[in-house]
Amino acid sequence: MQITGLGALVVTPVIGNLSDRYGRKALLALPATLSIVPLAIMAFNQTRPYFYAFYIAKTLTAMVSEGAMMCLSLAYVADKVPEGRRAAAFGVFSGVCTAGFVGGTIAARFLSVSSTFQVATLASVAAAVYLRAFVQETDRGASLLREEEASRLLFPPSSSPEEASPRLPPLRKAPSLLEMATLLTSSSTFTRAAVVTFFHGLGETGLQTALLYFLKAQFHYTKNQYANLLLIIGITGSFSQLTVMPLLAPKLGEQKLLVVALTGSCVHGFLYSIAWSFWVPYLAASCVILSILVGPCIRSIVSKKVGPSEQGMVQGCITGISSTASVISPLVFTPLTAWFLSETAPFNFRGFSLACAGFATLVALTMSINMRPAEVQPDTR
Repeated sequence: MQITGLGALVVTPVIGNLSDRYGRKALLALPATLSIVPLAIMAFNQTRPYFYAFYIAKTLTAMVSEGAMMCLSLAYVADKVPEGRRAAAFGVFSGVCTAGFVGGTIAARFLSVSSTFQVATLASVAAAVYLRAFVQETDRGASLLREEEASRLLFPPSSSPEEASPRLPPLRKAPSLLEMATLLTSSSTFTRAAVVTFFHGLGETGLQTALLYFLKAQFHYTKNQYANLLLIIGITGSFSQLTVMPLLAPKLGEQKLLVVALTGSCVHGFLYSIAWSFWVPYLAASCVILSILVGPCIRSIVSKKVGPSEQGMVQGCITGISSTASVISPLVFTPLTAWFLSETAPFNFRGFSLACAGFATLVALTMSINMRPAEVQPDTR
């Protein structure tokens, strides 16, 4: 995870920026194709040499495929959807991804190990073929930009500097780390979005890192019980992104919905940490109906703060920050969890690491409260 996260931190913003220049479909084909390789190795044979080959291939390809697939897909959605409907579209897209996770988890429960890898390989091949045959290249938002310019003539924007939506100059080459930092510090909205993304990712990854160990030590959860909990989280999250996000985003706006979602994320972590019975984690899992909306809200906010030719770059930077959090979090929360589950814990609070994950999310919530809402241009469609 650490190697993959470090690779994604560097590679994903670069791939996102290249998609701004050469097209989303052309760059989407790269992670879609690479993701087939490790699965095909294990589908062919599950002996030890093939497992090591799978491990190496998975580590290398995940640097490109895992983060890049999401950020390029979101940039593609931003190219196709007007700003007024973008938050709902991001939510629906994320919900479909979560539904895919649920479907894959359920399928794995009924398939043998060899069949699981074979089915996964076929699914990955089908995705790559569908991308090649049916997905159309975008104009990177040029048509939407023309419509927005026309709408501004009919609905002139306010001259107030507080309401102005800053547009960044297009980047014409692969970005350096300095250029990424300049992008993220170009406005208070970007800076706060970066901080919120980092601390939320730190808390969420920490929660995932510590939860299995805590549930096994505290309530003797089996792997099937833990899998059932993940299914509940996946089903609830998919339902929320597909229905709750499109319903609430137009009414509340992304900034207010982000605050609500981060509040649910805090409750999620804190409730796990003080669980007093085996059924409490299932209750805590219901908080996912709100916490799962954090990602789409942040993505939508930053998407509206840049022009059509910077969507890949900004989505790649947000993905890179999230990857950084996923690198740091296990290094902090794994030893912390082991310490407080051991006999040498300084005080009796076995869920302390989960509470710390909740506090990390609380920092993200604090930073999000004063985040400036994204401006939405009038939609003429």
